[in-house]
Amino acid sequence: MSALKVKCQQKGELSALFTNERYLTRGINAEIPPITQLLLWELIDEQNALGVELDYLQVFRLEPDGKQQKITHSQEQPPFEREVYLLGPPPTTAKIYVIDDGDHSTMMLTEEY
Repeated sequence: MSALKVKCQQKGELSALFTNERYLTRGINAEIPPITQLLLWELIDEQNALGVELDYLQVFRLEPDGKQQKITHSQEQPPFEREVYLLGPPPTTAKIYVIDDGDHSTMMLTEEY
């Protein structure tokens, strides 16, 4: 796994989830552009900074929407879903899990779970 450390410098109190060491699987590193990887971490950090209760499992569905990358960010408990659009690298189709196991957070393709 490749390590990716991201410091959250946003205002607000962060929950304990997703504030630990961050890792990527080989599949993420090979298939998901770095700018998209960083955006996914940022979307989690943003929810944390806003004081939103986070589930240990964050789900991202990536799909093309014309020339844009459509990202649907969701979690099961408490229920949450939002859509974000990214212009930049060619859009891809993938489903990604980001899991906080208490010791570290890992971003992986669902087929790597």
